[in-house]
Amino acid sequence: MRQIVFFILLLLGFSNSACTPVGPNYVRPTVDIPTEWKSAPSVNPSEWKQAQPADVFPKSNWWVMFGDEQLNYLEARCLENNLSLKTAVARLDQAVAQNVVHAAALTPSLQAGATASQFLISANRPLTNYASPNFSTQQYDFRPVLSVSYEFDWIGKIRRDIESAHASAQQAESDKENVQLLLNAQVATVYFQLRQTDEELEVLSTSVALQEKVLDLISKRYKLGASSRVDVVSQASLVDATKAQFELLKAQRNQQEDALATLTGTPAASFRLAPGKLPAIVPQLPPTLPSSLLERRPDIASAERAMAVANAQIGVAQAAYYPTVNLSPSYGGFESNSLAALLNAPSLIWSLGLSASQSLYDGGRIKASVDFAKAGYAATVANYRQSVLVGIQEAQDALGNLQKLDLAKQRQDEAVRNQVKAYQIRLTRYKEGLDNSFILATTEQNQLVSQRVQSQIRGSQFLATVGLIKALGGDWNITKKT
Repeated sequence: MRQIVFFILLLLGFSNSACTPVGPNYVRPTVDIPTEWKSAPSVNPSEWKQAQPADVFPKSNWWVMFGDEQLNYLEARCLENNLSLKTAVARLDQAVAQNVVHAAALTPSLQAGATASQFLISANRPLTNYASPNFSTQQYDFRPVLSVSYEFDWIGKIRRDIESAHASAQQAESDKENVQLLLNAQVATVYFQLRQTDEELEVLSTSVALQEKVLDLISKRYKLGASSRVDVVSQASLVDATKAQFELLKAQRNQQEDALATLTGTPAASFRLAPGKLPAIVPQLPPTLPSSLLERRPDIASAERAMAVANAQIGVAQAAYYPTVNLSPSYGGFESNSLAALLNAPSLIWSLGLSASQSLYDGGRIKASVDFAKAGYAATVANYRQSVLVGIQEAQDALGNLQKLDLAKQRQDEAVRNQVKAYQIRLTRYKEGLDNSFILATTEQNQLVSQRVQSQIRGSQFLATVGLIKALGGDWNITKKT
């Protein structure tokens, strides 16, 4: 008995500390990122390094930089009520709980129980010795039971499994962060689209009022014989066309409002948002954008954790090549035919067993499982590198868009100013009879188009800013969590 106990204790210590877990240790693959952005704020190449996911950086409430209280309220509602985010949080809770389940495999499993029975032995039962007397006997059996089972992790299979579960929980955390980032970005995107629509509606409303005044002027001139019927009909057609655009924009706004309702966990039928304007100023970019911002993207962090999961599964699969050693079962307790004598020393019983099993032939199943795990790891490496490339592309696109939109806005602002002057001049010339109604209507339409394009460019600036924030993993503040 002493030798068995000594051997078990020795095996326990050996299995949990002396043996390196089977399978490859995880090493994060390196991915090079560019030394500078195209047509965007340049950086010092010394600030760049190989991509290393750093999801410990905070996402913060980045939307407050726009200074829009309505947007802040909608973002808070989204974080509180969005059902997609609640789903991601539930999956994270599942992953954390699963991690605890896998970690428990390193500890023994204990079960307790008890049995009590009364039975009658037949007086006519067969015996091995016919000379022995045979009696009918009624007996009682009382037996508390404690069982212990334990799998020795002598090659590190359980440790690799725990490593995989821990990385899975971290991946679920990154997935939750990614869902939150995408939802916040979507709320901001739809909100700015709606505010752009509001500004275009205001432009159209003002244009309709001006066009109706001109229609009234042309109608009066027609009654005086200074204009033709064609002039009246043409101007009336322009007014109707502008009103039609107004109704189309109203329908578009309703859809944007409904989208915000769903994103904030509110039934669309009961959600209303009063008309408003885009924020006055587009947030300005910092002079440099170091690579640590791109590395903060939660989808890249999730892809990196998926590699750690897949790498650990290689070790789990390779462990099948080795014997499995179990201490199961181990029983200890008492057994007696009466409760009074149950705890006496003669009632003590115990048994102890150690088992080991090894597959001798499986038709290549273990090798196929190992190959499957290695292929899964290769797929996660490719996915990780693709995630980094997509992140670089999205950041590059957003930076390029912001720079070009800034130039476009400057030119469009000048174009609107010139169109307003042109309209005022044409209207004066028409009143004096120097221009006809067709020239005036064309000028009106050009002014309307120019003002709508101006609103669209401003809206696009805010959308590109949100796109850059999303591409960089949330804001461009690189302060670490404390």
